[in-house]
Amino acid sequence: MSESIENPGVPVSQTVEFMAVFGIDSVTLPRVTTDRALTVPAVAAAVAFLSRTLAALPLHAYRRSEDEGSKRIKGKLGTVVHENPNPEMDAFKFRQYLWQQVFTGGRGLAWIERNATQVENIWPINPAKCTIRRKGLTLVYRVEGQEYPAADIIDIPFMLRGDMTGHYGPIALAAKAIQLALAMNDYASNFFAGGGVPPIALSGPLPQGADGLKRAMADVMRAIDTAKQSSKPVFPIPPGHELKAIGFDPEKGQMTDARLFQIQEIARAWQIPPAFLQDLSKGTFANVEQQDLHLVKHLIGQWAAAFEGELNLKLFGRMNGNRYVEHNLDGLMRGDFKSRIDAIGRGIQTAQLTPNEARALDNRPKHKNPDADELLVQGATVVLGKSPAPGASTATTGGQPDNGDQNVDDKAGS
Repeated sequence: MSESIENPGVPVSQTVEFMAVFGIDSVTLPRVTTDRALTVPAVAAAVAFLSRTLAALPLHAYRRSEDEGSKRIKGKLGTVVHENPNPEMDAFKFRQYLWQQVFTGGRGLAWIERNATQVENIWPINPAKCTIRRKGLTLVYRVEGQEYPAADIIDIPFMLRGDMTGHYGPIALAAKAIQLALAMNDYASNFFAGGGVPPIALSGPLPQGADGLKRAMADVMRAIDTAKQSSKPVFPIPPGHELKAIGFDPEKGQMTDARLFQIQEIARAWQIPPAFLQDLSKGTFANVEQQDLHLVKHLIGQWAAAFEGELNLKLFGRMNGNRYVEHNLDGLMRGDFKSRIDAIGRGIQTAQLTPNEARALDNRPKHKNPDADELLVQGATVVLGKSPAPGASTATTGGQPDNGDQNVDDKAGS
């Protein structure tokens, strides 16, 4: 009785029954966990899009030499980096899992298994089972009773705390925005689960006494339930009475606009352009194209650099400068076939790619002609101030020598 609404000392606004009339079952916002946060479509889209995009980027190991430039490393190391980090996972699955941990809890971890100095495998670590602490000036990672030095752990934090051992995750940082999105989802689902009928009040002359009032309410509820079950929107009410809605109208409360704004808030938390969360409410051809450039320059490129730096340090050591791993961000251009073909053709014509190197970019077989392994350049391209090679002007002007260009070269030579 002490907590009853009949007690004058208990405010009606603190009772669950009273608040439930307005579609609010609890006065507290839902608790945010990773699993609950992923039920918000914008959060799931941000995590899935970023993790899959970064996992799909081509990643290779290279060896740099002064004489021959950079060459791709093959063998066991090349397989671990590019194809299969361990016997149970391919490169895409491994890196997708790593990035999912970064973009949910805020940290991606993996252990480098070595045989002496050779890298054998890279195994993902569940961050929830890992504790990180310092021993003196070095970091130590403890996983299920086993301790690992920092030199053997790939560690990608979303944002480090001040002590440089803890971290912030995007879901924790955006908890309030996600709470609001969850609350709006719950309200909308409860509203439409009730057939879209808002909380209502029956006004007019009512029976006197508690028993008569309960019977009147039961009659009205029975009529409403019958109407919903029969899919008929009309039901009878006692003469001289009317029904009035209680609570907030979702449209007047701008719930639709608020849910759209939550997509933009979540996009800010992951620093992802809204177009990639399927929000084109303010999209135009021009600004969506700019968002595409923004994604590569200011998001994907930065996270790719973070992963490359960690791999280079942990795989090859601090002073090993002739071996390195690197993403090929050109992989993001594969969706635009025309631009890709034009860029490859330009690379061949300007002696940046051999024809066979260009074919390898799209996994095409090498051409058997030995000239396909040679760098090509337009014959009329010469050093400034020098005359074209014999026959070059004829080849480029359809059989007519270009006397104007020759005069310019003669004057330059004189």
